[in-house]
Amino acid sequence: MTSEVYFATARAPHWDYSASQTAGLERLVEKMEFGKAIEEGEYVAIKIHFGSQGAHRIIRPRFLRILADAVKAVGGKPFVCDTVRIQGWDYLEVANENGINPQSMGCPVILADGLFGCDSISVKAGPVLKEVAVASAIHDVPAMIVASHCKGHIASGFGGAIKNLAMGGAAGRHRSGDWKKARGHLHAAEAASSVIRDPKKCVMCLQCLRVCPTEAISEKDGGLVVDDKKCWRCGRCERVCPKDAIHLKKRGEDEFQMALAEGTQAVLSTFAPGKVLYFNFALEVQPECDCMPMADTPLVQDQGILASRDVVAVEQATLDLINGATPLADSLAADRGLKKGDRILADALGVDGEVHVAAAAQLGLGSRKYKLILV
Repeated sequence: MTSEVYFATARAPHWDYSASQTAGLERLVEKMEFGKAIEEGEYVAIKIHFGSQGAHRIIRPRFLRILADAVKAVGGKPFVCDTVRIQGWDYLEVANENGINPQSMGCPVILADGLFGCDSISVKAGPVLKEVAVASAIHDVPAMIVASHCKGHIASGFGGAIKNLAMGGAAGRHRSGDWKKARGHLHAAEAASSVIRDPKKCVMCLQCLRVCPTEAISEKDGGLVVDDKKCWRCGRCERVCPKDAIHLKKRGEDEFQMALAEGTQAVLSTFAPGKVLYFNFALEVQPECDCMPMADTPLVQDQGILASRDVVAVEQATLDLINGATPLADSLAADRGLKKGDRILADALGVDGEVHVAAAAQLGLGSRKYKLILV
């Protein structure tokens, strides 16, 4: 089976609005025929990532407004959403600072798992995850547009629609306080403790303390301690430690990639066929997740926006475009000595994101064979 993936290139060959990326997105919206996925009066989630303080390379508000207006044009009632990543009130403030608010979107902006990140419904998943706490507003809504800023990710290798669904569709925490019932379960395997710290290597730079989204790390008696009940197992502390003094008890790489596919399957199982549309923004493709408190130089030049009804096909097409591009100077790709023809994301990050795309295909979520159609 070959799926259709529509593509609006970032190149603008002539001085006219029709050559702009906004006009390209409008053409993509026409091709996706929102009226076939959205019925009159239906609530429609536009699932995005709000970004972080310092992470400014998220999807531009102008593009999101086009999607929201297109939903309203066919009689739908859109709301833009993400799930709690830092404390909920603070995360809404971050969204507002990044230009994501009701005024710019023309519709409500909400936290799909509630202000405290614990509004969820358990959904059965595969053998790795067993179950996923799907954010209640995503679980209950009849239709969804998944708008994903495509970039690297230190754990998944690629952050696109699958990561947006698997990790962003799960609640930040569980009302019971059990991290194994919320998003942290995707990151970490069964473990009584989340973080191992080597005091002999630690130089007390406090980068881990500052980057922790839940304030689970604190100073005590001249050292650092971790509150395991607050820890979300996100791995940011391990990522930023300059001395390799912190290690998260996390899943193996292949198991984590399969967990992403299973998480996506669980989220999508709450929707009827044909009710979810995908828009991948291969723009400002930086190496880090938008959760981090910074945004590095993009690895490659802007490629454009892709749209499909097939989550696997749109992910595969996006990866192929990024990996086939020329690495940019003064980027992590250049630091790694990469050149055109190398697998840019996998070789720059040391993690192959195509593994979770293949896993999603194996679960029957879509086809890796696609026809790229320029609009």
